[in-house]
This record gives sequence, C-alpha cells and structure tokens, in this order.
Amino acid sequence: MDLSIVIPLFNEDESLPQLMEWIESVMLTNKFSYEVIMVDDGSTDNSWNVIENLRTKNEAVKGIKFQRNYGKSAALNEAFKVAVGDVVITMDADMQDSPDEIPELRKMILEENFDIVSGWKKKRFDNKLTKNIPSKLFNAAARKSSGIQLNDFNCGLKAYKNKVIKSIEVYGEMHRYIPILAKWAGFRKIGEKVVEHRARKYGVTKFGWERFINGFLDLFSIMFVGKFGKRPMHFFGLWGTFSFIIGFTIFAYLTISKFFFDNTGITQRPLFFFALFIMTIGVQLFLAGFIGELISRNSADRNNYLIEKKMGL
Repeated sequence: MDLSIVIPLFNEDESLPQLMEWIESVMLTNKFSYEVIMVDDGSTDNSWNVIENLRTKNEAVKGIKFQRNYGKSAALNEAFKVAVGDVVITMDADMQDSPDEIPELRKMILEENFDIVSGWKKKRFDNKLTKNIPSKLFNAAARKSSGIQLNDFNCGLKAYKNKVIKSIEVYGEMHRYIPILAKWAGFRKIGEKVVEHRARKYGVTKFGWERFINGFLDLFSIMFVGKFGKRPMHFFGLWGTFSFIIGFTIFAYLTISKFFFDNTGITQRPLFFFALFIMTIGVQLFLAGFIGELISRNSADRNNYLIEKKMGL
C-alpha cells in the first residue's frame, strides 16, 4: 500500500466529511493505494458516527474509538501499530493541514530517502501572543537540545517511512517531539518542507495554556529518557556517589578537626548538618538509580488504552 493517512481527532464532526472528500480527491488524482486511519480520542460529539458513515462510502476509511480522552500521543501510537502503508502521513482533523501537500511529502520520503519529513507552517494564522511566540521558543529549545534543525517540531503534518513509526513509542504528550524519538531510535535523515497553514474553519482549538509548560517538561523528559532511559544508574548513581563523597569528606574533616585542632563538638558546627544532608541526598540518588534499573529491566508495556470500538482493522 502506498500511503497510510493517520488522523487523530477530538470533537471534529463538522470537518471530517469535507476533509475526507479532499483526501479522496488527492488520492484519486495521484492514483495512490491508501488507507485513512481516524482515531476518535474520546469525542463527546457525533465524530464516531460520522466516521462510520464515511466508512460505508469508502472502505479505505478505518477507525479506532477510545472510551475516553487519552490525548494525541495515544491516538498516534495506536494508529502507528496498525498502519501498513509504505509511507505514513499524519495530519490534524481541523482542516488547517492541506491534503494537497501529501504527494510532495511522499516523494521526499521515497525519492530523497528521508526517514521523516516534517511540515513547517512558515506563515501561520494563529494568535501571535498565545501560540506563535511560545511555539518559536519551544522550537528553539528543541533545536538546541536535540541538534535536529527543524523550524516547527509541533506541526501535525508529517511523513514517515513505515519502519520509523514501527520503531518508536509515543506516550504521554511526546507527539511534539517524534523527530527526537526517531533520532534516538537511529533514524537521522530528517527533512523539512514548508507547508500551507490554513485558518480554522470549524470548531475551536483543543489546546490550552498548560501545553506551554507541558511542552518544556516533555522536552526535558525526552532528553533524559533518550540518554539514560535504559541505564538510569549512570545518572543517579554518578551524582549520588559524587554527593556522598563530598558529604563524607566534610564529615571526615570535622572529625579530624575535633580530635586534633578544635575542641568544639561536631554537632555544634553547622557544617556537620550540611555534610549529613549531602550524604543523605547521595544515598537517595543512588537508591533512585538502583530502583530505576530494576524498573527499566522489568517494565511491562506502558501503552495500554481502553479501545471501545475498531472499524476496518
């Protein structure tokens, strides 16, 4: 199959028919074999009924319905498990992404041999204060910490080789940083294409102010997991040992000073309590690393979501 088009959605019943009509037109014009996997992330409107209706008209439409809202990362992760197209395209359901971009994205994957091609919404129709400026800060931080030179990590319109999406695990709110996850999995040819950003036609944005804080927290988390996820003792053990040695050295100094240079009681000196505190922190960090090692070597699958219905899969 040429393409798998993955569309996570939450309360987008108004836009789905028009979006599907547009996708069908692009697919027929280019004579692509394709599937469209729509993941209803616990919508409270008529979205699932719309998906079922679209399925009766076109068997390429496939659906997954969550029992409750898990978030975009969960929706992508479940769709990635079942996608079979040689090239996988992700796009949002609100029609701010243009299906006309799909043929060129696919061409860049197949002919230029990119592992990932990320869209870049160079000209945006979002609010500058609440979206554009924070987005630029996120992208600058992500570029600096990851070394991946993308201008728009958070763009929902992306293309992947199938083996890329089968090699990564998207959880929490890590959908913003899939290129970083792919890089840690060994896929390093990551490209970018300027894409059209369209003004929202239906509904309202589903993301609030909290995503700004979550974005930075997710970035710190993913950088840590990428480097130390399989060897937490290398991080916690190192700093725990370092902290304990400093505290023990101070304690040894106070002991020697007490017997040979100063008659002041050890517990009467503030430095004693600082040494005790530092050694305690060191032991806790070491134990955290040890427990982390046990968890990382014995952890079960973390991505288990309650799926109410599947259609065409």
